[in-house]
Amino acid sequence: MEHAAVGLEKIMTHALRRVPAREAPLLAWPLACGHAVGERTRAMDFADGILRVEVPDANWRAELKVLAPQYVAVINRYVSESVKRIEFVIVGKVAGEGARATPA
Repeated sequence: MEHAAVGLEKIMTHALRRVPAREAPLLAWPLACGHAVGERTRAMDFADGILRVEVPDANWRAELKVLAPQYVAVINRYVSESVKRIEFVIVGKVAGEGARATPA
């Protein structure tokens, strides 16, 4: 089973490195965070090394902020342009409109 996991990771890495560099972190987000978190969040955009992820509320933002370094490490295993940090943004709120994107 371990050999299958290594093979699958190589396939995913190869596939993600073939898409445009700005899209790869968006596609890698569900792989890094897993199914449960992936269903409640959405990778919005990636620019200047920052991946912005939409979250349902402040509690989710606080919890995911703690896990952000792990997510960054996993994503960076798959992509060619490194993610430096993840900013979590509450659904429906844009930075400057009463909510600030909190870098993690």
